[in-house]
Amino acid sequence: MAFLDITSVSKSYGAQTVLENVNLLIEKGEFVVFLGPSGCGKSTLLRMISGLETITSGTISIEGQVVNDIEPAARGTAMVFQSYALYPHMTIFQNVSFGLRMARKPREMIAKAVGQAAAILKLDRLMDRKPGQLSGGQKQRVAIGRAIVREPRAFLFDEPLSNLDAELRVQMRAELMDLHRRLGTTMIYVTHDQVEAMTLADKMVVMSGGRVQQAGPPLQLYDDPDNRFVAGFVGSPKMNFLPAQVVASEAGRLRLSGIGGSGQADLPLDVPGLQGAVELGLRPQHLHLVAPGEAPAGLVLEGRVVMVEELGSESFVHLDLADGTRITLRAGREADLAPSVLRVAADLRHALIFGPDGLRIRGRDGRAA
Repeated sequence: MAFLDITSVSKSYGAQTVLENVNLLIEKGEFVVFLGPSGCGKSTLLRMISGLETITSGTISIEGQVVNDIEPAARGTAMVFQSYALYPHMTIFQNVSFGLRMARKPREMIAKAVGQAAAILKLDRLMDRKPGQLSGGQKQRVAIGRAIVREPRAFLFDEPLSNLDAELRVQMRAELMDLHRRLGTTMIYVTHDQVEAMTLADKMVVMSGGRVQQAGPPLQLYDDPDNRFVAGFVGSPKMNFLPAQVVASEAGRLRLSGIGGSGQADLPLDVPGLQGAVELGLRPQHLHLVAPGEAPAGLVLEGRVVMVEELGSESFVHLDLADGTRITLRAGREADLAPSVLRVAADLRHALIFGPDGLRIRGRDGRAA
């Protein structure tokens, strides 16, 4: 039995459907990240798990108990909000202990629980301060501490790091991973930042348009996406998509033409009867600049340099192809980026094919290319 079972869950506000037929299993102790663009329904789903939003249809079960009609405080979950939601007039000790004091727990129990949470989160020396005297990262630790003392069955995080600067976000990600390792409690985390999701998640749930597009380990979604949306959303820089036409689809071979306006390629993909327009997906690291005198086999494209992002150890080169398609490739420091027009070769062993419906086209043997 899964720790959390979300079955056929939908949410509507009048005629507007926000979530549609969501089905998801979360195991005890997993760190699960809901990833997707703003408005995809990920925060709404989290709030439905916590009980802060009602369910239009379907069921949510925690450890076998349907919790649709159970009050938030009785579900055994603890929410950590983006806004911290601290009481400015209270000390840090009072903020962290607030829930326990409202539940009229014994003073000794409160002092012990708060002391343990403070030690884990390195808040020991801040207990007498008020939120206005703390940094953003310290405030977030206080919000997490308030959740820890409740000893919940699951922690629910709603974009908790979005208010922090880049350096502090990296630090807090590491602290959250360490916290999960120490406590072993189920954690469900909402973000639109795919780097954050890839870093933290045991299981990543990619959402778009109120639906779960794909769920699984981060590297599985990166290497083996089910559709164009997942392929384009997971990965930084994003995957390149090149329009193409199927010339021939024979046993064990798929021939494409017009890639990027002029390129041709054969892929070892067995899809009998495939025809018409498709898209070829290639990640930036699977493209390389053609060196002078090199005669690469397979797909070779030519593009005009639009922009070069210098990152120190490497560069990302943005090119416009003959048909106007813009692609990005990764280049080392030794690459000659001076010419305004560059030739690019593709490693087709990593190519993915997507149909007009956006779904990934797989061969009869399950391979992508």
